Amino acid sequence: MFPRAVKLFTFYGFDIKVDPSWMLIAALLVWSLSAHYFPSVFPDQTTFAYLTMAVLGMLGLFASLLLHELSHSLVARVFDVEVRAITLFLFGGVAELREEPKSAIAELWIALAGPVMSFALAIGFALAAAVAGQLSLGDPTVTVLGYLGTVNLILAVFNLLPAFPLDGGRAFRALLWARSGNILKATETAATSGIVIAYVLIGLGLLLLFGGYFVQGFWQIMLGGFLVIAARASYEHALQTAAFAGLTVADAMTRDPVTAHPEMTLAHVINQIILHNRVSFLPVVEDGVLLGSIDSDVLRKIDRDNWANTKVDDVFVGLAKEMVLSPETGLDAVLDQIARTGQRKFLVARGHRLVGVITLADLTRYLGLARIFEPRFQHG
Repeated sequence: MFPRAVKLFTFYGFDIKVDPSWMLIAALLVWSLSAHYFPSVFPDQTTFAYLTMAVLGMLGLFASLLLHELSHSLVARVFDVEVRAITLFLFGGVAELREEPKSAIAELWIALAGPVMSFALAIGFALAAAVAGQLSLGDPTVTVLGYLGTVNLILAVFNLLPAFPLDGGRAFRALLWARSGNILKATETAATSGIVIAYVLIGLGLLLLFGGYFVQGFWQIMLGGFLVIAARASYEHALQTAAFAGLTVADAMTRDPVTAHPEMTLAHVINQIILHNRVSFLPVVEDGVLLGSIDSDVLRKIDRDNWANTKVDDVFVGLAKEMVLSPETGLDAVLDQIARTGQRKFLVARGHRLVGVITLADLTRYLGLARIFEPRFQHG
């Protein structure tokens, strides 16, 4: 999900990662807090004092977001839902679930765990600020703790909006799922709610821009745009999960594909096989044994003048574990592998015997047909 994310450490079995986009929000937050927020609530301090307070506030928010996502992850573990990693990115944090919760009640508890943690942190920081004030620990400490209490309260309330895939949207989906028994229809309704709320946020952001509040308006528009994209992507993922449930590679692969022999020249392969059959990916087979593959990406790197003198054996890609699938592999596992590796074309084999090929285009085509012919995917 976040291919550029950097792993920081492992906590309680969860990989904690930070996407480079988080650095942007961290820098913006430190600037905003040190230049605007803290000077307005705690005036007449030095620039160094404001910068120190801002860095502590940013680190406190980092820890708060991490605890928010850890609460999701720990409850997911209780319900036997595997979590790939916890990643902080531009718009906050996300616990990357390897699979959807298996029941509506599991979805509900996993979704609510994050806001409950944020509410608890809001109360904890508010109490800490009060205690710090009573103990005369200094106004800067009280101010930073008060800020963290406020920001966690905002985080909890915002996440409870019924805008899928926010926590409130997931809880909303869980209630709809429990009532109807149809997770796909529940996801569609919750995603639609998310898109409507996202456009409201974008509209408010435009009003702020026209009112002269450029930073707040721009950020709100960005957040609304992200929610629109995330809601649509989440529904598409749910549709894929439903369409591919119980199906294997054997159900969607291309059987008996055309192949290339290692002794063929590239000129023959391109002119007589690739162009003639309108394919861009060929298994390489010799005497019934699968050796590897060759595709258009490899061929593009070779000068046309050398096609007649270059054999497939000179340039084909050998078998790699990540590009060979068993016919019994589930289609959901194929999607997961595409997301993890970026590989879009796979050889299907038993041992070293070619059975077929399957590509992302095959999966997309199958999904399109499912939309048309499967009644369970048609919502009027």
